[in-house]
Amino acid sequence: MQPQCLDACSSNPTIPRLLSHRAKLIPLLAGLSISGGKWRGLNLNLNAKRKENIWSVDNELAEKKALREKRRRDGGRRKGNDRSLSGSGRRAKPNSPVLVSGPMLMEIETILQTQEPVIKPSWDTFTSSISGVWKGVGAVFSPFTAEMEPVSVNNQRENLYDCYTLSHVEKASANEVTRTTYRVALNPFGEGSESSSRASDLAGSGLPAYESFDLKEGELLEEDGMVAEAGLVFFEDGSYSRGPVELPVGENDESKYFLSPTFQFEQCLVKGCHKRLRVVHTIEFSEGGANIEIMRVAVYEEQWVRPSNVDLADEGTFDLKPFSQRKRTRPSELTGAWKVFEMSATPIFTTSDLDSSNTSGPSFVYFCTESLKKRSWPDSSFEEQELRDLQDVTILWLPGGVTAYVDVDKEGVLCIGVGWYSDEGINLVMERDYGTDGKLRDVRWKSEVKRRWNNPPPM
Repeated sequence: MQPQCLDACSSNPTIPRLLSHRAKLIPLLAGLSISGGKWRGLNLNLNAKRKENIWSVDNELAEKKALREKRRRDGGRRKGNDRSLSGSGRRAKPNSPVLVSGPMLMEIETILQTQEPVIKPSWDTFTSSISGVWKGVGAVFSPFTAEMEPVSVNNQRENLYDCYTLSHVEKASANEVTRTTYRVALNPFGEGSESSSRASDLAGSGLPAYESFDLKEGELLEEDGMVAEAGLVFFEDGSYSRGPVELPVGENDESKYFLSPTFQFEQCLVKGCHKRLRVVHTIEFSEGGANIEIMRVAVYEEQWVRPSNVDLADEGTFDLKPFSQRKRTRPSELTGAWKVFEMSATPIFTTSDLDSSNTSGPSFVYFCTESLKKRSWPDSSFEEQELRDLQDVTILWLPGGVTAYVDVDKEGVLCIGVGWYSDEGINLVMERDYGTDGKLRDVRWKSEVKRRWNNPPPM
């Protein structure tokens, strides 16, 4: 560009903003998607085909069209096992904890108990387990980098990264449970902001205590009900997996390009009856279910304090740390041999289940099994502290021993899973599978105990 043109651009207040917007847009188009469950960076040579007329919007349209053509050449209109996940990964910095990684292999070594049917959990026992007042902490994480994201903004326009929660869960009728949750956001420092002087002040003073807030006057986070609905799989200890029975999978109708069904998948794990973990995945399905984009991952850890119909002057000590103050689980802590007890729920679809007026959904058959399994990395040379490439990014390693993952295997089965590891060597898992036809295939609850002996006794 000639010097005269540069002077003219700098004198016009509108043009620099246009140039800045265009400069930000091009990197976002450069590497978007995962195809067939694998991360793919689209290395488009945007400069090679860029038009000379930099003021024309045709350049941006051409870039988008090239991106669409590239994605079609890579995957076409995917059906069955050709689902793709959209997003991007992040390379972990040296000497920093692992935030994202590829999938881990789980191999069965010995079957201790073959699959046997078990009695379906009682709805009354389940509702009794989840009813009461729960105090907790919450945070939101990027589905691409696993970094903490803001949950709110304060009056000083600072991002807030943690929140305290208060949930009232009570049985409204024989078939319905109501839930009302309030929250108060805090922590403008984020996680691991070592370069911030305010973060150093945080290390000395700590975040405000839970008791310093009146959660009843906080922001209403959610107000909903839970019934024995289609897609809800529950267990008597209060664990559950909640989501749709069927996903929108089929031929892509380009005339309905603006329709992108979005669903929430809520999974809850219970530890010791009085503590629980809830992870909510928000996932968008587009192009007839061919492209899957993870929009949001919200995590809440809560502890039970009292029944919902009883007021106590002393509700005990609240000992849950905000997620920003916790360490992340290392991948090495989940590798090795595990003794796994598994309960699964398999839906039985009938002709009546295909009727849209049927709200009860399919019946579930429950099974249990026990085995010795080994968890390992597909590549033995994997280094925890550095991701060599950004393909196969599947697992989010979150603070507090939490792992969250969304994966599509070689058979096209979509798995949405949550893990909760504790220092005692126990890992609780909840997984939800969907087949290539979009129907719910299986829900699994697992209790994994790590084998810590060097020489296992003979079986």
